[in-house]
Amino acid sequence: MHKTYSLRNAKAPTQSQLQNPPPPPATTKSRFFGKGGLAYNFRTRTAGSFGPELSRKLSQLVKIDKNLMRSMEVASMERRDAARFLSQWGLENDDDVSDITDKLGVLIYEISELDDQFIDRYDQYRLTLKSIRDIESSIQPSKDRMERINEKIAYWHYKDPQSQKIEVLEQELVRAEAEELVAEAQLSNITRSKLRSAFYYQFDSLIEHSEKVALIAGYANALLELLDDSPVTPGETRPAYDGYEATKQIIVDAENALNDWTLDYAQVKPNLSLKQNQEMRGQFYEEDEEDLPETENVIVTEHVTKITEPVDLRPSEEAT
Repeated sequence: MHKTYSLRNAKAPTQSQLQNPPPPPATTKSRFFGKGGLAYNFRTRTAGSFGPELSRKLSQLVKIDKNLMRSMEVASMERRDAARFLSQWGLENDDDVSDITDKLGVLIYEISELDDQFIDRYDQYRLTLKSIRDIESSIQPSKDRMERINEKIAYWHYKDPQSQKIEVLEQELVRAEAEELVAEAQLSNITRSKLRSAFYYQFDSLIEHSEKVALIAGYANALLELLDDSPVTPGETRPAYDGYEATKQIIVDAENALNDWTLDYAQVKPNLSLKQNQEMRGQFYEEDEEDLPETENVIVTEHVTKITEPVDLRPSEEAT
C-alpha cells in the first residue's frame, strides 16, 4: 500500500521490492521543483483557493482530478503515437521483427483506447464529487448568515442591552439554526450516498481497465514468444519466418477476450481477513452451541491475475 494503512506513515517496502529492488528514478522526474515540476506545484497550491470555505477542500480534490484527467489524456495520445512509431520502425527490419512489432503496435494502440474509456468513466466519478461540493457551497451562506446574526446580537448587547432588536435577532437566529440543521442533515445523507456512487464509478472502471490491460499484456508476451532471439554467427542466416498466422490469431484471441470480459469475470477480487469478537462468540456458544450458524473464516490470499479470457482489440488494420 502507498503509506501502509495511512498517508501519515512511512511507506514500507513490499515483498516484491525486497526481492527485486526497484530501478532508480526515471530521468523525466524533475530535480529542481520536486515531483511534477513547477507547473504541477503551481496547480496544486492554487487549486481550491477560491470559493466558500466549507467546500474548499473538496474543490481542491475536484480541481486536481481534472488536472489528472488532462494528464491521462496526454499519456493516452502519446501511447497511441508510440504504437505507430513502433510499427513504422519494425517495418524496416526482418520479417519476424516486422510482423511482431506491427502486432505489438496494435495491442499498445488498444491500451490507449482503454485509457480513453477509463478517462470517460473517471469523469463520472469527478462529476459526482463535484455535486457534493456544490451542495457544500450552498450551505455556506446560511453559516455566514448565522455568524452575522451572532455578531449583531453581541453588538446590541454591548451598545444597548435593553434594545428590542436583541429579541428580534434572537428569534431570527433560532430560525437560521433550524434551517442549518436541516441543511446539514441533508448534506450528511447526500454526502454518503454520492461518495459511495462516486468511488464505485472509479474503482469499477479501474478494475475493468486494469484487467483488460493485463489481458493485453498477456497476449503481447505470447507474441514475443514467437520471436527467435537465438544468436547467429556472422554469415549464418535465420530460418524463414512463418508465424504470420499465429500472430494474427493472437490478435483475434485478444480482441475476443476484451469483447467477452465483464466485471463478473474479474480475476482479482479482495479476500478480507475479518477478526470476529471472541467474547461474543464465547457467549453465543455457551447459550446454545447447537444452534450456532456455520461460519467461514476468510483468509487473505495473494492476488493473482490470470489471463483466461480472450481481449477487445481492433485487428491489425490500425497498425498497418
